[in-house]
Amino acid sequence: MTEESGELEYAGFWIRTVAAIIDTLLISVILFPLLTAIYGSDYWSGERLIQGPLDFLLSWVAPAAAVVVFWLARQATPGKMAVGARIVDAKTGGKPTSTQLILRYLGYYVAMLPLFVGILWVAFDPRKQGWHDKIAGTVVVRRKGGTAQAVRFEGR
Repeated sequence: MTEESGELEYAGFWIRTVAAIIDTLLISVILFPLLTAIYGSDYWSGERLIQGPLDFLLSWVAPAAAVVVFWLARQATPGKMAVGARIVDAKTGGKPTSTQLILRYLGYYVAMLPLFVGILWVAFDPRKQGWHDKIAGTVVVRRKGGTAQAVRFEGR
């Protein structure tokens, strides 16, 4: 990305946090009533992490699939779209590959394991990359003060 162009900036920690909150609220609005309808209100006070196969499918598989599908189709989740950010290949500025996006999702688990250090890394990294971005070779960009548009990288 040509920093001199001034068109794009790396999306930093706080804007990405806002996007994550938006995504979490959207998923919650869908899943909470659905899980309550299926398992009853006792679901929320249960001691087991996973209440059954349908719980695993709805709570783990469906959100993961939805996120990756949004990334593939729009290079962003609804939260990232709301803040005008999108995921691009760190080297070319182009659309990331399917493999990169799946690695990025799996990289979230790596980034969260040691007390979320890999997520907090976004706040201190010069390119605002979390460990999941580094694993996948991606960056998150947005237009300065608005919606992310075409990315200009040095090699393009």
